[in-house]
Amino acid sequence: MTMFHFFNCAILTFGPHAVYYSATPLSEYDTLGTSVKTAVVYLVTALVKLVCLATFLKVSESDVFDPSQELLKALIGFIDVAGLYFALTQLTHRNISQNHKFQAVGLGWAFADSVLHRLAPLWVGARGLEFTWDYILQGLEANANLMLSLSLAALGSLMWLRKNKPKTLIPIIYACAGFVATMPSITSYLRWGLGWHLPEVVGFQLFTSLTMALVSWQLFSACQKPSA
Repeated sequence: MTMFHFFNCAILTFGPHAVYYSATPLSEYDTLGTSVKTAVVYLVTALVKLVCLATFLKVSESDVFDPSQELLKALIGFIDVAGLYFALTQLTHRNISQNHKFQAVGLGWAFADSVLHRLAPLWVGARGLEFTWDYILQGLEANANLMLSLSLAALGSLMWLRKNKPKTLIPIIYACAGFVATMPSITSYLRWGLGWHLPEVVGFQLFTSLTMALVSWQLFSACQKPSA
């Protein structure tokens, strides 16, 4: 029963990444190399963030929400944006379109995040004798993170690669990108500042990620249209 629960949670956590890759044109255009290189960029970015967090953040003995520490954590979190910028603009890609490029980058970024932050807890905890919903919620959180990573990659593609985008959409694109980039701080505030329970936080993440995915798709589609 414990291994069955582990495999169910693992499929929920990592399965959508494989399904997205195989169900979209990404597999037809052989973009796996781009996703793998993006995953390596993510690991380097995560290492830089870890060093910055260890250097600048104070060690707290309680889970009380500290606005100054959370603000600093949010600023350090923008290192992810720099990593995505490098992955989108500096990595060598195959001859793939901008549409497939941002999807491959977002997919690789989200998969690396799930492996780094969820694989070990899943392996240790989901095989326990006592059933818990925490790892199912963790899998749902990974799905929300996949949508957010794809959204941020799409918005980054519009900001850094799309030159002839409508000027009226530029503030919206940057505002959406800023919102997605600060989502970890927002969820941290909901959890520790407002005292939300984990199911409520995950539900908020799923709703927000779906909304941002739809908004990003609409923005990307609008920027694809030839300007009048």
